[in-house]
Parts: sequence; C-alpha cells; structure tokens
Amino acid sequence: MQHAETVTFGGSGLDRAAELRGNPEALQTLRADPAARSIVHWRGKPMLAGAAADQLVRVPMDHPVLNEAKSPPVFLGRDEGAAVFATDISPWTPDDLDPEQLKQFFDPSQQHHPAMPPDHVFRELRGVMTRLTPRDAELTVTAKAIMGWHRSHRFCAVCGTESEMAMAGWQRNCPSCGGQHFPRTDPVVIMLITHGNRVLMGRSPGWPEGMYSLLAGFVEPGETLEAAVRREVMEEARIPVGDVGYLASQPWPYPSSLMFGCYGRALDDQITIDPVEIEDAIWVSREDIMAAFAGEHPVLMPARKGAIAHFILRNWLADRLD
Repeated sequence: MQHAETVTFGGSGLDRAAELRGNPEALQTLRADPAARSIVHWRGKPMLAGAAADQLVRVPMDHPVLNEAKSPPVFLGRDEGAAVFATDISPWTPDDLDPEQLKQFFDPSQQHHPAMPPDHVFRELRGVMTRLTPRDAELTVTAKAIMGWHRSHRFCAVCGTESEMAMAGWQRNCPSCGGQHFPRTDPVVIMLITHGNRVLMGRSPGWPEGMYSLLAGFVEPGETLEAAVRREVMEEARIPVGDVGYLASQPWPYPSSLMFGCYGRALDDQITIDPVEIEDAIWVSREDIMAAFAGEHPVLMPARKGAIAHFILRNWLADRLD
C-alpha cells in the first residue's frame, strides 16, 4: 500500500537499543547521563505541553515529578544518542480528580501536576495523537502499551506469585517458580470490505450516535490474517469474502493490539448482523464517506482521525491502496 508507514503510530525509526535491556551497568550509566530524559504517563495518559498539546514532555531523570512513581522507569531507547525512559506516576491522585470522566468513551479531562508548568497536562492520547511528531507518537504509544501490560500482568501466570519487572521493563520474572513473562501484543484484523462503490461499515454498542467504522476482530490461534478477515466478516455480517490482501499496520494501545489493515472483496451484499457481535452494519458509498469526512453527512460521523480505519478509508477515496 502506498504511504503505509505514514499511519499514526507507524514508527519513526526509534533506536530501541534492545541489547542494553539486560545490562544493568550500562542502563545505570545511561540514567546518570545529564542528557537522559523520561516521558511521563499517568493512568495511560501522556504528559503534553503547548497550546495545541502537541509536545511530548521530557523531563530530566532527577525531576521531582518522577518521585510519584512506585515502579522503575521503562527504557524506551535512544533518541539522537540520548537515553529516553518512560515513568508511570499513576499512584499520584490529583486533588480535583473526577473518576466518572475517566470512564467515558473518550475522556476529555486533563490533569495537572503541581510540580509542572501550567501548560503541562496529562491528556487522552486519542485526542492528540495526530498532532504529535512521529518520534513522539512512537515513544508514547510504546510507553502506554508496556505500562498497561505491567498493570494487568502483575502476577505470574504459572504459579500466581507477584512477578517483578526485569530487562529494563521489557520482562517480568517470577521470584517463586522462575517463570518469565513478556509483553503481550494482540493481533487484530481491520478490513476494508468493498462491493462495487460501497464499503461495509459497522458499529458497536455504546459508540456515539452516528459513529461507524470498518469491521475488525481478533486473530485466533492457528489462523492466518486472511482467514481471520473472512471469519470475522461472516460472523458479524454474514457476508462471504473472496480475495483478501494486506494494506498497513498500526500499534494500537487500547489496550495492547497490533492492527493489521486488510482489504477484501465481498461476494454478496445481503447483510445479516449478529447482535452479539455488533449493533449494526451498513453499506456506505464513496460519496457518503466523502460527505462524512467533510462533516456534511446528516447521519454518519467520520472515523476517528488518527485511527487506521480513517487512514485506510482516506486512501481508498484517493485510490492510493495499490
């Protein structure tokens, strides 16, 4: 696919320096370097700065805000030769915290730590992801995914003992049985299923009114991407799919997926939805997609900018898939 790696979170060529993760002496030297920096996350939100919230904040390794952390920082790699870490300060509780806002489909709230300048705030990544540079986007999506994994996989899957962070944050080891555990990434197919001039769109319960997106689903064990595309579309809409191909991929840390963008040719257009899987599915013409992207459609909302569904649909409209 043309422009495949320009998808949001598509990667910036970060030097992850994986060979240093198991070298405590080298990591200590990197942390002590005055040029080393840490990005800061709170409950999955990155700390951002600027009027447009387009600057990922990097603080020195001795900054007071990092004292809020209860776990060691994760080593993300080297940026222009200097080490970059990620620190999770989720134990900190803001004075004005509204827990209900955190539970919304999209959390609009912002949190400010008193040790930081007024324009340095924690914000929901989905609301700012398209404004970040490719390097900042790769750093923060990596940090969000790896920190989420540490929170959800604290205990050994073999014996149940609480495990310990190892390999600069890229592994957890069990002190009881010796089990080793590694970050989880779930493969997901998201597919542009076309029939003539139309594309198949669906929506899940709880989505905002008018919001539709491309169908998607998890790849099962022992299954190819092509088979997953055909199975998911059949399960959700009872549409048989013929030719299937790959378009692009996107890391998606909600919570820990790798989205595989695919295309498929529908062999029929008679939709029968599975209400357990989705709330609705419809065929949408190119003209309607264009109107939705322009904010002029009376019903349809555009796919969220920055998500791979938006990226694929935009390139489909521009005939840039081949």
